[in-house]
Amino acid sequence: MEFVDNLKTKVSDQLETTSVSTGARGIAGLLGALIVSASVLGFIWDNEPELFNVVAQTNQVTTELGVLNVTGSTTVATTITLADTLLNKSGGFLTNDIVPPSVMMDNIPNWEFGVLVQIRDMARTLRNNLSRSQSQSTEDEGLVTAENQFYFDSDSWMLPETESEYQKGISALRDYLTRLGTTDKQSAQFYARADNLRTWLSEVETRLGSLSQRLSASVGKRQLDVSLAGDAAAEQSTTTRTESHVQTAWTELDDVFYESRGTTYALIHLLKAVEIDFREVLEKKNALISLQQIIRELEPTQDTLWSPVILNGSGLGLVANHSLVMGSHISRANAAIIDLRRLLQEG
Repeated sequence: MEFVDNLKTKVSDQLETTSVSTGARGIAGLLGALIVSASVLGFIWDNEPELFNVVAQTNQVTTELGVLNVTGSTTVATTITLADTLLNKSGGFLTNDIVPPSVMMDNIPNWEFGVLVQIRDMARTLRNNLSRSQSQSTEDEGLVTAENQFYFDSDSWMLPETESEYQKGISALRDYLTRLGTTDKQSAQFYARADNLRTWLSEVETRLGSLSQRLSASVGKRQLDVSLAGDAAAEQSTTTRTESHVQTAWTELDDVFYESRGTTYALIHLLKAVEIDFREVLEKKNALISLQQIIRELEPTQDTLWSPVILNGSGLGLVANHSLVMGSHISRANAAIIDLRRLLQEG
């Protein structure tokens, strides 16, 4: 009898051990599958959208809305398409995600921020300048809504979620485009004037100038304080050092690089849209070729990146420096924008 009891105990212990071992293997297998799935999704989502044809997209959007393609339609439709791309690309909008794999990704979220800044700048220019005949004219209520919605916090996960707020901004732009292309209504206008184009280009110039400085700081540089240069009576709130050492932290190199990629992605499309809507102004100022050259300078920023990481070699070293290459394209484009603004004012 004692022998039978001992045998039962041994069998019971063995079954219990086997059950625990099987459970542990099951959990380990599940975790492994989740890790592999997250890695695959991360790899798929870590790809930037392809460039699109602004003319084709404008025709598609205006056809969907059942309105005419008029002056300003290309710029507005391109802004709408950029915002749609931000929300509906592979993986959707990743900046505000709180679960793997997107919570561990930073390249595409920084790319998204670069695109978002350009959407915000264009929405503000549409509201303050492009849709108004003069400074004392009434602003378009739809564009007021659009600008406010796109300035909503990009990190909000819920209550409300960022995507829903940006979608309201897209809807407001689509409403403005509908009113713009409806000939029997005059509630919306788009004024393709040289001064309005110069205002938007001034915003672009400021953005690119900042990015150029941040990209060139990848290897560190000595920088003199020129804040008050050119004005003997100029003052600033606090005293700063005459010379400083500026360098981007190595952990932020890829952040700045991908923000620049997103910025230039959006700008290429917006500049192509402006080329269409402001064509007569540009031709009259003999500035069309200048705008086209700016686009040419920015297009190489979207070339395929073959390296798995952003390299940060010294300027003339053996290893490439992707930040300096990106900064070179942006600096040349920015210099051309400065010349274009001068041409639009004086040409």
